[in-house]
Amino acid sequence: MRILDFDATPDTDEPIGLLAGAGRFPVLFAEAAQRQGYQVHAVGVQGMAPDELADCCSSYEVVPISKVGRAIRAFKRNNVRHAVMAGKIEKVVLFQRRGWWQFMPDLRAWHLLFSYVFKKDRKDDTLLLAVISEFERDRITFDSALQYAPELLVQHGFLTNRKPTASQWRDIRFGWDIARTMGGLDIGQSIVVNDLAVIAVEAIEGTDRCIERAGQLCRRGNMTVVKVAKPEQDMRFDVPAVGVRTLQTMHQAGARCLAIEAGMTIMLDQQEVLDLADKLGIAIVALNADELQLTAAA
Repeated sequence: MRILDFDATPDTDEPIGLLAGAGRFPVLFAEAAQRQGYQVHAVGVQGMAPDELADCCSSYEVVPISKVGRAIRAFKRNNVRHAVMAGKIEKVVLFQRRGWWQFMPDLRAWHLLFSYVFKKDRKDDTLLLAVISEFERDRITFDSALQYAPELLVQHGFLTNRKPTASQWRDIRFGWDIARTMGGLDIGQSIVVNDLAVIAVEAIEGTDRCIERAGQLCRRGNMTVVKVAKPEQDMRFDVPAVGVRTLQTMHQAGARCLAIEAGMTIMLDQQEVLDLADKLGIAIVALNADELQLTAAA
């Protein structure tokens, strides 16, 4: 597990680069960094990054996923030496027909693929660490976005008015170690459980589609979603995140409880999420493995 080093955060007179994927996280990071006085220069992955980044960054450029050299040059033009990743990179695009070929990789992307990826595998950690290594060749270092916006991490405790029922607690305890194991294998971070059975496991499709699939498989509903960090979570990327869309998808699928890892999970637009959960009657609890063992022994 990579521990956040807040003392290493650059001074506000140094610009910050933002490599942005999908979702609300890049926008929330940019807004938080700007409030602290940083200039944020964003490079958004084409077809993924939200358009509103253009309104909350000092500069914004959209770059295809395969144009690594172009992204590096964008940062260098703005004197970026420290950067962060925020937002989901939809890896599924790489497995469409023609995959990488349809995006015409540039020379830096080919170097990344041949130096790191083709020699190993296509797991999330492999791909994202390869990206970091390629940027480091130009002395651009990646920090965790949470060094600048630690308030996005979920704090411990019951987060909603509704608390897990006895059967949901059993499903949480049952599913926690399984979800942790799947994360350790770098397959996914979420599983859906009902009555001590795993209904669905997240893989390349992402959490929302995993929950949707669970709803199709378990029509009776009352499912529990368990989402945890990887055992050796690198906080620079792929940190577990939940948001309004997660709650909407759970409601549509019939899931009634969400268990997440305290201090290791991002909650986007937290108050909006908790208000919606109370409205929909969904229980959300943030806990850690040690506490879970105590509840199991009780």
